[in-house]
Amino acid sequence: MELTPESLVSRLAGEPLRPIYMITGPEPLLVLEAADAVRAHARTQGYAEREVFDADGRDFDWNALAMTFRAPSLFSARRLIELRLPTARPGKEGGELIVDYCLQPPGDIVLLVTGGEWSNKHGGKWSEAIARAGSLAVARQVRPDQMPGWVEARLRKRGVQADRGAVQRLVERVEGNLLAAAQEIDKLVLLADGKPIDAARMESLVADAARFDVFRMLDAALNGQGARASRMLAGLQAEGEAIHALMGMVVKELLTVAALARVQARNGNLAAEFKAQRVWDSKQATYRRALQRHAAPHWERFVAEAGRVDRIAKGRGQGDAWQVLERLLLVVADAKARPLLA
Repeated sequence: MELTPESLVSRLAGEPLRPIYMITGPEPLLVLEAADAVRAHARTQGYAEREVFDADGRDFDWNALAMTFRAPSLFSARRLIELRLPTARPGKEGGELIVDYCLQPPGDIVLLVTGGEWSNKHGGKWSEAIARAGSLAVARQVRPDQMPGWVEARLRKRGVQADRGAVQRLVERVEGNLLAAAQEIDKLVLLADGKPIDAARMESLVADAARFDVFRMLDAALNGQGARASRMLAGLQAEGEAIHALMGMVVKELLTVAALARVQARNGNLAAEFKAQRVWDSKQATYRRALQRHAAPHWERFVAEAGRVDRIAKGRGQGDAWQVLERLLLVVADAKARPLLA
């Protein structure tokens, strides 16, 4: 049975620790918090040793993980082993290993599997084996109509009293970003001073996490949200931002994706490249979605196009820099839009 991260966490204290947990889905905050809850519960049960495996790319050594299952612990009688599957696809070899583990799980090991994606296409015998032997939780995308309920529940859990108008103002501010909402709620715990919050007070207490900033604009493009990226770019222009001041960040982001694309093209170690590029775990799913959309040569072209926008913005090229940048963002978001760069 598929659980939500919340229901998985609520079950932890009331049942024996299971031999395997899988937590996956497109909401990194929910995946992270549920995984943290499993880790904390495992520690209370004496699982003091922790090993982490990043199963990223075709060159991952599944035999090393199998040997770890069989090897005795060096420091603790019980071990928590984490398997990170960013794409939630273990492949044939990995799937068979997970099924074998579930059929005869070692008594001194808990396996925690985390992923950044999930759909009906991801599942198979391996995920069904996890659901039978342990727990499978999927962090589904929180829809816009669900966001007020999610924010209200989190406020209540943290002891913050807020009326409906205040909740709506916070929802508008964070623009669907759960991590931004969680950060604002953490601050409200300190700033509310135990007093109820109405819409006007919420307005004065929270930062504008929904402002049209370049980081969110780039995230939108990488996540395939072209219309949103275009709207954010228009917001930046309306606010009087200088386009040449944005281009350093745009170029840097595209260079990062281009480097990742080159590693992926040669079937290299993408997990190692993420670390080399200092990409946080919570951001990796965004990059992976972008990498699925375009091949390495296209990312090189996008870097070159960003350079052209920068030259136009500085008066060393012809054209409308804002328009050219908008087209570039639309192409990054949707492969079908590539003719815009022709």
